[in-house]
Amino acid sequence: MAIASGATACVRIVQAAADLFYLKGVNSVTLDDVRAVSGTSPSQFHGYFADKDELVHRVIELRAQQILHRDQQHLERMNSFEALERWNDSIIRLNSLQDGAYGCALGALVGSRVPQDPAARKLLAEKFGEWQELIAAGLRRMQENGSLNEGADPAKLAVSVMAALQGSYLLAQMARDVEPMRIAMDMALAHVKTYTVG
Repeated sequence: MAIASGATACVRIVQAAADLFYLKGVNSVTLDDVRAVSGTSPSQFHGYFADKDELVHRVIELRAQQILHRDQQHLERMNSFEALERWNDSIIRLNSLQDGAYGCALGALVGSRVPQDPAARKLLAEKFGEWQELIAAGLRRMQENGSLNEGADPAKLAVSVMAALQGSYLLAQMARDVEPMRIAMDMALAHVKTYTVG
């Protein structure tokens, strides 16, 4: 029972930190804030995490797991341009629910941690690489089934789509409006479409 209770406390801490980091920014959130929201004591917290950096790394893992699980539903089956559009529509629809106000839950961790935390930079690079690879793999399937021409480079196209996605999250966040995201992503997908066949 104590083990289960402890595991639950750890999950509460990580989820509370993830929510607070997303809403307020990593550097604005103190460990006291996290403990208050998660309902844990200093001794409970330090039983799981040595410091804030370690907690941030766990939040990166959590956010990446959530995002990759969400996008796998679309991208692991992607084998047509229409499927890519459906994924794009799902991302924009989700972001529109909060008027684009908070940006990408994973990308939000980049600016605040990368300059001072090399381990966070490495972990974020790895997770963004996994996300980007989901897109590239779908584009390769399109190439294999003949709907993307042989001259296309799926890896480079995936970089362009990911760059548009992250930039458009930021623009939507600044505008408190999802429309800049819609425009940027439409342009990125229009570029991919130039390589489609038929």
